[in-house]
Amino acid sequence: MATTVDRESDAPVGKLAAQTAQRIEADVIRQGWPVGQSLGSEVDLRERLGVSRAVLREAVRLVEHHQVARMRRGPNGGLIVCAPNAGPATRAVVIYLEYVGTSITDLLQARLLLEPIAAGLAADRITEDGIGTLRATLDDEHAHWDELGAHSQDPLHPVLGQLSGNPVLHLFIDVLTRLTARYAHTSRRISKAELHTAKDTSHREHRAVVDAVIAGDGARAQTALAAHLESVAAWIEKHRVRRGPRIAGQVVEPELVEGPRAKLAEVVAARIHDDIAARGWQIGMVLGSETDLLARYGISRAVLREAVRLLEYHSVARMRRGPGGGLVVAEPEPQASIDTMALFLEYQGVTADDLRIVRGAIELGGVARVTARHAEGDEQVAERLAKAVRWTTEGPPEDPRKADLFHSELARLAHNPVLSLFLSIITELFRRHAAGHDRPLPGDTAAEEVEHVHQRILDAILQGDTGVAQHRMRRHLDALIPWWH
Repeated sequence: MATTVDRESDAPVGKLAAQTAQRIEADVIRQGWPVGQSLGSEVDLRERLGVSRAVLREAVRLVEHHQVARMRRGPNGGLIVCAPNAGPATRAVVIYLEYVGTSITDLLQARLLLEPIAAGLAADRITEDGIGTLRATLDDEHAHWDELGAHSQDPLHPVLGQLSGNPVLHLFIDVLTRLTARYAHTSRRISKAELHTAKDTSHREHRAVVDAVIAGDGARAQTALAAHLESVAAWIEKHRVRRGPRIAGQVVEPELVEGPRAKLAEVVAARIHDDIAARGWQIGMVLGSETDLLARYGISRAVLREAVRLLEYHSVARMRRGPGGGLVVAEPEPQASIDTMALFLEYQGVTADDLRIVRGAIELGGVARVTARHAEGDEQVAERLAKAVRWTTEGPPEDPRKADLFHSELARLAHNPVLSLFLSIITELFRRHAAGHDRPLPGDTAAEEVEHVHQRILDAILQGDTGVAQHRMRRHLDALIPWWH
């Protein structure tokens, strides 16, 4: 059995801490997320996990950042399981998508795939309470008419996501509406008359969607919502000021991180995020030395160092020691955002059907786009997908994601960073759920069968037959669902 010293000689503390955090989180999932229960004291956890105090404390910081558990000191203390909220998950995803230069076209494509589904499900599930919520949302929208921009963050859209009963749709729609609002806020100045007309049109379209949902008419609700989203896209495209691929200024609303349970280090990390974004995310730029940052943010050294660890975890910035050092702007990567979202959705009790609905919409939409791109002469489609098909059997046995490469390549070839990230979140959620319930995924035992299915989907894409490609993809995804239980 490997000792603590053996393990720590194999990898840096940060990597070991991330692995240890995942083991703790898998244990919470395995136990059914028992909020309020202690996972053990620091001494218990060190012994059970076989890690040093430094590694465990770093892992606990990540677990706390994900809102999976919090360390309580003193008598009857220990690592206590807690109930997370969507704040850290939403913020992480919004920041990453803004960094990679997500366009309004990307956002509206994603919204047109997902939101009509939510409206249809809401119509099927509508209750008296739901009717009251929808009408109150419309009334509140009208009451605060003068405070809203033409297309500020519409509360109706996340409400429809909530009423759909699908937590994956709800969370994704919340992210999409926040990002759309950010684009709307970069619009040029418009006259009061034009603004009034835009608000009136939006409110009228919202009412049409609500009326259809209340009537239980899912098809009409879907059609009305799709028409509204097309209207939003046209308005933003007409009025948006072109300032490059990224949006300057505050990245996301303070309430996402400054809630009652937010730690000061998380708030400071969020403010540093915002400063980086406001300066145009200049990779390699030094934001200041530790001394400079302590003075700028008015915090203690301990708080700053914890905030920096969170920034490093999300690959937003890294502390460089020595002469000319300081906090250096880095290039964000998506895995931390994917992990955070997947954990939150696991807590939400996502079902196999929830996943089937959302993953189906994303992947079938991607198949249609990639088939069209191949027909238009995109030579990368055949080359990259053929390689991904072969990787299922040719890839190293220890690679747990090799069967997902075909799906992730399809998403990337569709050239929509939103849908690509959302698909990564779903596949990570699937993996974590399986690990947390001691249900290993088929892996190499089914590699040849999976390769055959992927090849048949690719054959239809290369033949330009969108319908057959989507049919084969749908059947393939349906076959994965039993592994969720």
